[in-house]
Amino acid sequence: MHSKNKAKPTTAERAHIERIKGMPCGVCGAGGPSEAHELRQGEWFTSVPLCPDCHRGAHNGIHGQKRIWDVMRLDELAVLNNTVAALCAR
Repeated sequence: MHSKNKAKPTTAERAHIERIKGMPCGVCGAGGPSEAHELRQGEWFTSVPLCPDCHRGAHNGIHGQKRIWDVMRLDELAVLNNTVAALCAR
């Protein structure tokens, strides 16, 4: 979903988003397709791949209670680091 409060992604950003969505979840490892979660709104190159539950789930999601994040001892920067490493290894 595109927010009306931010600019549309550029061609390069859209290509990056598609790569992110093709990756497994950066928290639980569930196979793709994933959702691209921006660490900061509109900054697409700092997106991480999240399954719907780790992204929007009421109990596990980053926008919810973040239980699985706590269990896995992960935060957004740790998942971003792992995402960049995986992209570089491709």
